[in-house]
Amino acid sequence: MTYSTASLRVIAALGAGAFMASGAFAQNTSPPDTAEDSAVQTTAPDSATNAASVEEGTTIIVTAQGRRQALADVPVAISAVDSETLQNSGANDIRQLNQVAPSLLVSSTGTEANGSARIRGIGTVGDNPGLESSVPVFIDGVYRSRSGIGLNELGEIDRVEVQRGPQGTLGGRNSSAGLISIFSKRPDFDFGGSVEATYGNYNFLRLGGSITGPITETLAARLDGIYVRRDGFYEDTTNGTDVNDRNRYFLRGQLLFEPTEDITFRLIGDYTYRDEKCCAAIYVGPTVNPFVGNLNTLASPILQPGAAPARVNDSGNNIVNVLRDLGQPLAGLNPGYDRTIYVSPGRSFAGVTKDYGVSGELNWDFGGARLTSITAYREYRSGQASDTDYSAVDILYRGVDDEAYRQFHTFTQELRLQGEAFGGALDWLIGGFYSNEKLTVRDNLRFGSQYGRFATCRVVSAGGLAPFYAPGGQGCLSAAGRGAIAAGAATGGSAVLGAALLGGLDRLDTVNDRGTTIEDYRQDGNNWALFTHNIISITDRLDLTLGLRYTNDKKDFSASFGNDNTACPAQQAALTPFFPTLGSTARALINLTCQGNSTSELNGVSIADERSEDEITGTAILSFKATDDLLFYGSYSRGYKAGGFNLDRSALKAPTATFASAGGAQALVGNLQFDPETVDSFEIGAKYATGPFSISATIFRSDFSNFQLNTFDGTVYIVQNINGCSSSLGVTDIDQSKFPGGANFVPPQNNNGTDNAALTGACAADDVTYGVRSQGVELEATLVPAADLRFILGLTYADTKYRDDLVGNASGAPLNPSLRKLPGDNLSNAPELVATGSFAWTPEIGTSGLSGLFYVDGRVTSDFNTGSDLFPQKEQDGFALFNARIGVRGRDEVWSLEVWAQNLFDVDYAQVAFNSPFQEGATSPNAAFSDPQYPGGRQIFSQFLAEPRTYGVTGRFRF
Repeated sequence: MTYSTASLRVIAALGAGAFMASGAFAQNTSPPDTAEDSAVQTTAPDSATNAASVEEGTTIIVTAQGRRQALADVPVAISAVDSETLQNSGANDIRQLNQVAPSLLVSSTGTEANGSARIRGIGTVGDNPGLESSVPVFIDGVYRSRSGIGLNELGEIDRVEVQRGPQGTLGGRNSSAGLISIFSKRPDFDFGGSVEATYGNYNFLRLGGSITGPITETLAARLDGIYVRRDGFYEDTTNGTDVNDRNRYFLRGQLLFEPTEDITFRLIGDYTYRDEKCCAAIYVGPTVNPFVGNLNTLASPILQPGAAPARVNDSGNNIVNVLRDLGQPLAGLNPGYDRTIYVSPGRSFAGVTKDYGVSGELNWDFGGARLTSITAYREYRSGQASDTDYSAVDILYRGVDDEAYRQFHTFTQELRLQGEAFGGALDWLIGGFYSNEKLTVRDNLRFGSQYGRFATCRVVSAGGLAPFYAPGGQGCLSAAGRGAIAAGAATGGSAVLGAALLGGLDRLDTVNDRGTTIEDYRQDGNNWALFTHNIISITDRLDLTLGLRYTNDKKDFSASFGNDNTACPAQQAALTPFFPTLGSTARALINLTCQGNSTSELNGVSIADERSEDEITGTAILSFKATDDLLFYGSYSRGYKAGGFNLDRSALKAPTATFASAGGAQALVGNLQFDPETVDSFEIGAKYATGPFSISATIFRSDFSNFQLNTFDGTVYIVQNINGCSSSLGVTDIDQSKFPGGANFVPPQNNNGTDNAALTGACAADDVTYGVRSQGVELEATLVPAADLRFILGLTYADTKYRDDLVGNASGAPLNPSLRKLPGDNLSNAPELVATGSFAWTPEIGTSGLSGLFYVDGRVTSDFNTGSDLFPQKEQDGFALFNARIGVRGRDEVWSLEVWAQNLFDVDYAQVAFNSPFQEGATSPNAAFSDPQYPGGRQIFSQFLAEPRTYGVTGRFRF
């Protein structure tokens, strides 16, 4: 299903007449508690006003500015989603917020430990734990180290607030693109509880319950628990199991202490455990992406010695033959959206995740001011094995949970003091924030039992050696071929070069079950900030908001390595002298032996580094209440996201270079650093709310400098800051040539193995400017024509693009050649147009006290690219997703029975497509890029699919 931008505008216009989509709304009809209206309240008040309160269906109370305010009076772009909407949409974690917040996109890929949230097309890409989130998650006011933590079960939720644009002057950790604040339901001084049971397809079982009530007159408690089990969406035919399953439980206990009317203390402890297999991927085939050639054309290349690489089939992909000959079923190369996977025998995606912690929030009203203190300590550990190449051929893998994991120990403390002065003309807030985050990452990425044969066959089948291709022969060569090479027939008559070539192939052939023996990364981060946020009432209708934040961020980094790949340094020593004559073949033999800097040179090596940065950010908002129902505002915000370290050894150096020649690994540690990301954001907005109707509109523009991009190019992880150049970079720049025919593309390396990126376009430091701009329009509307009928509309147009002329850092260094498709294009996972909608009808059924439930929500999105390097093989056509729920409910909703479906029409689409690891078949840099229609050359691509249709029945009972 493909939607052009134009057609989506038509769809959105038609859809608005049928139903209205999400943004901010709530269903609790209790009026707001006026005693709490001006209080600083980052978590919800007591149960009388526990939900985002609604008066006449439209008055929505949020705490986005650290104060309880009606949503229509808040001069910021924010969406608020209440518990009933979350329940109707089937939201158990933050991914389902996609259906009701059009500017938000949450996805999970290679691991659920580090999912990605994006707002207005901006987010942190990939699974590298060294990068902080552009859109962080806060749960009950507590900062969570990475947004993937929001992929856990959340328990009973009161509401979720999605704030768009830079944040930081109101408390917590600063963010550059927005934040997601989740508020759980609080203890109640009235006894009550709930029980819930759900059963669905894929043997989905979810059991949940809660109980709350008083212990004394001043102390109340609450306990929530959830258990979930579900079969996986992927079938591993090799090992007889399923992948992407669910097996988890969640517990949260709370105490609420209210000794006086002025003091409230809330203590929360929670624990989440997951023992699941995640995350499988399938190959991208031509049936789902027109830029992928016919991978089932399998004739082996027949080339004369010394001949240039030629197209072998529609994809030009000789590596298909290698995979086939080493055991990959052909059905897996063009699977469409079939979820049958072919995992290497004995490999697994099993993993265990634990997330737990305790927090305490104190609110103390002194009369003239109110103090809020939030103290928290959390631990988060996720370990996961993987068949990392995602094929039946055993190329690359990670071991079991205790050998590969990431672990966060996080302590945070926030203090805020808020009050009024000058007769209410000044609403002031001052505060401070501190966090200490200890991050440990252990990796054990190793070559598989077939890697050596796979790598040699990849070299032999790709070029002039193709006539000698023999998958069962030593070095993947036929006996006749070995003789011809030894005699110099394939090396211009030189037996010396022939011997060097044979030696290189034979060494590569032995690289099996080699790689990391231990790889530990340790990062100790300290972040503290002082902030203030003040609302000045110039007149009864004109307000000026001024916020300022000073942040200091320091990170101490160290890493220790162990590696048993002794073939790598031997290969480097033997073949480096032959670079001028063997050229790209010699480089390929070294690169494949030392992929990802897998080398025994690192055995027993430790490195260390540190970085510190200071940043001043802030906001200014001018708002005008034209009438009691109409608000206009304009704002400027400066946002910031801290720099850090790329926690991946592959970024230290090029495989063809040695650590010894560079002065050791410690001399290269600076290559792991990346700079802080900053943003200048402007907004103009209007909000109108009266009776049963409300609408808001926002025009925004945000310019990002030092944008932090994480890209996997099939071999290494690239973390690079992206900036623009105000001057043209000229015809030698890959940005300008747009890669016509490949002739103008400068290969990443010369024959001597040095980086050639300097030839791809540099910029004078004083010409460096922002590299990414996100601009567009957001619309949100709510219509409540009757007490039992609600329509919501959300529409976002976001033009989120890279500049035409890009450089790699603030000094104007060249962009990495792997990112040659970025200039002038939209960012990944950044559709230009998204429309969301929900319709809820709860009619009474006669006079019995029963009521019905008819609910549907939808999200329609235009085309977008799912890969951070923007290769066209990763394009995703536009699609529409719908959820639906039908039920019957007892008097006062004491019980309910509901039938539901998510992804109602079983739409197939990819969350993220990526370069299949090591599965690029060319032996020279130019050969990989020889066809402008296929910028990946012979690279094969894989993709993480979204969930298929799920459906089931849910029963609830409340007391």
